[in-house]
Amino acid sequence: MSERMNSIVAPGRVAVITGAAKGIGLAIARALAARGMKLALLDLDADALEDVASALDTDILIVSGDVSDLSALTRLRDKTISRFADVAVLVNNAGITQGAGPWDDPAKWRRQIDVNFGGVLAAQHVFVPHMIKAARPSAVVNLGSKEGITTPPGNAAYSVAKAAVKVLTEQLSHALLKETGGRVSAHLLVPGYTWTPMNIALKPHGAAKPDEAWTAEQLVEYFLARLLEEDFYIICPDNAVTSEIDARRIRWAADDMILNRPALSRWHPDWMDKFAAWLKADH
Repeated sequence: MSERMNSIVAPGRVAVITGAAKGIGLAIARALAARGMKLALLDLDADALEDVASALDTDILIVSGDVSDLSALTRLRDKTISRFADVAVLVNNAGITQGAGPWDDPAKWRRQIDVNFGGVLAAQHVFVPHMIKAARPSAVVNLGSKEGITTPPGNAAYSVAKAAVKVLTEQLSHALLKETGGRVSAHLLVPGYTWTPMNIALKPHGAAKPDEAWTAEQLVEYFLARLLEEDFYIICPDNAVTSEIDARRIRWAADDMILNRPALSRWHPDWMDKFAAWLKADH
């Protein structure tokens, strides 16, 4: 653990988490509370937030609201600063997934973009200036997705939003380095296949966890270990996809441009078998 991060993920300091009532957000809240951190939590589900507040043994502030609503995020910031006078970690976790293809109605896209990208951007706008002005080290963690890196076909709106989060977080990291000399940092958390309520909702035939998936608790254990080492890209494996497989998939996607292959060649009929063979080959 770095000395700087040891002063951030520390007893008595404050973590702000969006989408904190379920899934990955809740698992992060539990893990940070266990480390003695105070919590400021936002979620659209007010009842679930109340349950979280009553279950965790730490000082908790809860605000019910939509992450795409700037006024809700502003209310969260103002209450957090008023009560705790600190923001050590901002975790932009809230997200949704709904199908929208490349020529679907823009209205179907808008909600995806507003929550998955706009909520992250708005939270940075609301919290980061305070974090820069404060005298203490702090960190921003944004939830990306492998669908925003290798951009598989099937859910274009989600992939576009998560690709935007990746670029935004890279830009934030560089800008914070210039602005604060590293006192405030940014980190991109990219889950693997994780069993959360969002994934359960996509399963039409029951909600038993597949063997391939990690639990949210496994994901958070991996995430915290990497965060405490100051990693920027925290790309998580799961029970089916190793970090080595992730690296090869990412390299193949980047080589589509370098080698002028067809778009998304990994799924292109002329290239699928070539990709499969390349993935298995010794490198």
